Amino acid sequence: MRNLTIVFALVLCSSCSKDEIKDYSAENDQEIQAFIADNNLTAQKSSSGLYYVIDTPGTGDNPITTDRVKVSYKGYYTDGTVFDESTAEGVSFNLQEVIRGWTEGITYFKEGGSGKLLIPAHLAYGSNDFRGIPGGSVLIFDIELIYVNYVTENEEDIQKYIADNNLVAQQTPSGLYYTIDTVGDGAQPTLTDNVTLTYKGYFTDDKVFDESSQNVSFDLEGLIKGFSEGMTYFKEGGSGTLFIPSHLAYGNNGASGIPGGSILIFDVALISVN
Repeated sequence: MRNLTIVFALVLCSSCSKDEIKDYSAENDQEIQAFIADNNLTAQKSSSGLYYVIDTPGTGDNPITTDRVKVSYKGYYTDGTVFDESTAEGVSFNLQEVIRGWTEGITYFKEGGSGKLLIPAHLAYGSNDFRGIPGGSVLIFDIELIYVNYVTENEEDIQKYIADNNLVAQQTPSGLYYTIDTVGDGAQPTLTDNVTLTYKGYFTDDKVFDESSQNVSFDLEGLIKGFSEGMTYFKEGGSGTLFIPSHLAYGNNGASGIPGGSILIFDVALISVN
């Protein structure tokens, strides 16, 4: 597997757009149409010149160009020669990190969907040779969009952490998991309340990234979604743990000291609802 073709395409394309000497657009379009006809494909063409075939529509979300996705793929030329291929498990990347044909093309598939991308050179590597790919090449990819963003990956990792630590957790419709160790017997906060609590925040490798040294007070509506929601399941005097997937925390981009896609775990104790 040579994932360099996909993963490092952003750097390449920045230079290709400046150095491109020949416009292969018309030639590539004829080559793609011939491939489609020869293989009895039903393809759609976008305004950019990209062609795509949807074999399986999928049932999940369509990604947008700023999303992170996991895709399994095989890349080849119109003569069938394979130049790159992932494992069945696929690879994860942000759509802004890849060639333009991928950035656009993957957005036409829903999670779980599969098909083909037929990418002309101006949406890939232009007229320059790159890592064995000749300049002006049409690139074809058989792809399966395994998931969009970290939701599936995070859920699998949270479930594994819970199982490995013999915990009994509840899951909410948002994707948050939580455990209640001490039920508590006081008031239960709403999302608009101010609360006083103690907490320790850590990753699934148990590395601590934040911890209160004393009681602290917060307006719940000013916190990350997973924390705000999670605290509403506790009563005053209660304690437990929140397992927050990245879409309820800092998403794809992360925050200071927190990598994008991170699961955040918090041990919390609710002192009072103010």
